[in-house]
Amino acid sequence: MSTEPIAPTTNRQHLQQIISGLIEGVMLIEPDKSIAWANQTALDMHGVQTLEELGKTADGYGEKFMLKYRNNHRLSCAQYPIERVLSGDEFADVVVEVTRADDADFRRIHQVSGLILNDEAKNPEAAVLVMHDVTERYNAEERFEKTFNANPAPALICCLADLRYVRVNQGFLDMTGYRREKVIGRSVYEIDVLAYADKKDEAIASLNEGKTIPQMEAKLKLPGGKEKSVIVAGQPMEEGDRDCMLFTFIDLDPRKQVENELRGMQERFSKAFRLAPVPMFLSTLEKFHLLEVNDAFLNTTGYSAEETLNHDSADLSIWADAREYQKLEALLIKTNSVRNHEIQLQTKEGTLLDCLASAETVSIQEKPCVLFVIQNITERRQSEVELIAAIETVMQDTSWFSRTVIEKLAQIRRPQGRQDNALELADLTPREHDVLGLMCQGQSDEEIGATLHLARNTVRNHVATIYSKIDVHRRSAAIVWARERGIIGYEEFSHGKKNRTK
Repeated sequence: MSTEPIAPTTNRQHLQQIISGLIEGVMLIEPDKSIAWANQTALDMHGVQTLEELGKTADGYGEKFMLKYRNNHRLSCAQYPIERVLSGDEFADVVVEVTRADDADFRRIHQVSGLILNDEAKNPEAAVLVMHDVTERYNAEERFEKTFNANPAPALICCLADLRYVRVNQGFLDMTGYRREKVIGRSVYEIDVLAYADKKDEAIASLNEGKTIPQMEAKLKLPGGKEKSVIVAGQPMEEGDRDCMLFTFIDLDPRKQVENELRGMQERFSKAFRLAPVPMFLSTLEKFHLLEVNDAFLNTTGYSAEETLNHDSADLSIWADAREYQKLEALLIKTNSVRNHEIQLQTKEGTLLDCLASAETVSIQEKPCVLFVIQNITERRQSEVELIAAIETVMQDTSWFSRTVIEKLAQIRRPQGRQDNALELADLTPREHDVLGLMCQGQSDEEIGATLHLARNTVRNHVATIYSKIDVHRRSAAIVWARERGIIGYEEFSHGKKNRTK
């Protein structure tokens, strides 16, 4: 470095001709601080057209342009590159941010070097500033910095030259609990992001060679001594002038927690499904292809698990009536749910079972499936048949039963028939009611005529009309029909009725 004052020069035309076409900006400064010359690139880098707009002198330059370091520290006048080189200080690649006092929107990033030109006697003759416009590069770096820090995906950048971390984003800090100062400058061996990786040796080799590290599961050691399961991947990149490796991470802990919860739910469902006392099976919606069956289903049907799983239920002849099975399938496709649908199943030995089927469609791995619950009502149905038969036997002669008992028996036999019975009775005239009531009391036609003061032929006509209306052909059948509907005698219809027509 020379500290001797710069001597004036007389002719630099040949030098100006050489450097005028350079892509670098060049400024030539005289010892008296005047700006003797600047090529077009230098003018463009400052957004001006003439030396006058450049300031003409070092002092004028300082008034027109404000310079800051990249850390936003404002340069004093003595720190300006033009002042440093005039004082005899040679330097290289000083990066400054240049703004203009008369244009708030103007902003450029210059990388400046200062040189001293000597004459033949090696005496300082002039000062030169050589400038590169690195605005786009630094703008890109700023955009990357903002994007990197704002990205919620955890990420780290290490320099390949020394394998030390040079950047860390907030996502990584939040995921691990590290503080920024505890990461920057640490080596990949101190915070080992490849610990317990599936292919750790392969990953380390790729890191040392600056090659892509494919995604693989690994574990991160956290500040408190705990570990976190992650997926890590590495991508080579350039950060400034450095070759680096960008590590990105996916936190597996939430997924593993969900998987564990799902596994627990599946285990509980599986146990409840398998141990349920009623027959159950899980199938596809189409063709009821059996996916799972429980023990109660196997015990009820007589099939083994090997005979049922992965077979269509229709192929096993489980359904007694193929048409009823097809109706059930169509109903599920239409409504997605059925409750207490009556259908007959057939066991492996061919026994028919009266059942109530309830089913609900579910989605398993994005495929429509059906969960069936079967209630075997064969014994109940048989008991109902036997009960009805016993009631019919009893009701063949109910003259010694009270009206209340008859109504109860009729209700048991036909629990849904009360409204229909009322409609059927309404078809009979009041006199026909009287005749039917006396028939239930066991009176003959002559006795009925005497009681109602009717001729025998008139009674016979009433009886014939009653047979026609209730669709019977014998006196005993008419009595059973009446008693099924709670009619036990003439008193039922004559009580409170006056002035009947004879």
